[in-house]
Amino acid sequence: MRPGTVAKNLAALVLAVVFVFPVYWMLSSSLKPQSEILSKDPVFLFVPTLENYPTATGVDLFWTYVANSLTVTVGAVLLALLVALAASFAIARMRFRGRKGLVLGVMMAQMAPWEVMVIVMYMIARDGDMLNSIPLLTAIYFVMVLPFTIWTLRGFIAAVPVELEEAAQIDGCTRGQAFRKVIFPLLAPGLMSTSLFGFITAWNEFAMVLILNKDKAAQTLPLWLTQFQTAFGSDWGATMAASTLFALPVLIVFLFLQRRAVGGMTAGAVKG
Repeated sequence: MRPGTVAKNLAALVLAVVFVFPVYWMLSSSLKPQSEILSKDPVFLFVPTLENYPTATGVDLFWTYVANSLTVTVGAVLLALLVALAASFAIARMRFRGRKGLVLGVMMAQMAPWEVMVIVMYMIARDGDMLNSIPLLTAIYFVMVLPFTIWTLRGFIAAVPVELEEAAQIDGCTRGQAFRKVIFPLLAPGLMSTSLFGFITAWNEFAMVLILNKDKAAQTLPLWLTQFQTAFGSDWGATMAASTLFALPVLIVFLFLQRRAVGGMTAGAVKG
C-alpha cells in the first residue's frame, strides 16, 4: 500500500474517532448509573441500565413537546417544499425582470443569521398577540429553511434538459402536466436533501422557541433537554438519555434518505 494511501486512511480514521466518540460517550453515559457518570476516572466497562430513560421521558408534558416538535418541523418542511418548487421552477426556467435580484435575495437570506432576528420576531409576535403560538413558530421555521430549499431545487430543475419538458408539451401535456410528469420525478434527490436539511434545522432550533414560547404547553423538545439542570446540580444520566432520544429521529431520517440526500447536496450545489 502506498504511503499516501496509508496517510489518508489514518487521517480518515482519526477524524472518524473524533466525530464518533462524542456520540458514543453520550450513548454510554445514558446507560450508566449516576455514580459512574460522576466518577473522577472515566468508566468504559460498566453494567448497562435503562433507569435514566424513564427519568427523561417522565417529565411533565413530554408527549406535548414531542407533538409540538413534530408539528412545527414537518409543517415547516412541507410548506418550504411546496413554495420552493414553484419559486425554483420560475427562477430556473423563466426570464423576467428582477430575476437576478430575486436570486441575490435568496442567497442573502440563506446566509442570514436568524438569531439576530429574535428581538424583531418577539416584537411582531407580542404586538400581534401571537406569543406561545405553534402556527407562528411553524411559519418562522418555514422562512428559515425556505432559501436553502429554493437554491438547491433551482439547481436540480436547471439540470433537467428543457427539451424533455418541450417534448412532453408537444405530446399534448400542459406546462403544469409536463412539470408533474417529467420534471418532478427527477427531483427526488433534491427533495430528499432539502427535506433532510430542513428537518435538522427546524428540529434543533432553540433560540426562537425559547424567546417566543414561554408557555410549557407550547414548547418543543430542545427546551425539554434543559429541564434536568437544577440549583442542586445536573442529572447527567437523564440529560444524556434525553439527548440520545432527541437525536434518534434525525438519525432515522438521515439513514432513510442517506444515499439520495448526499448526492442531492452535491448535485444541487454545482449544477444550473
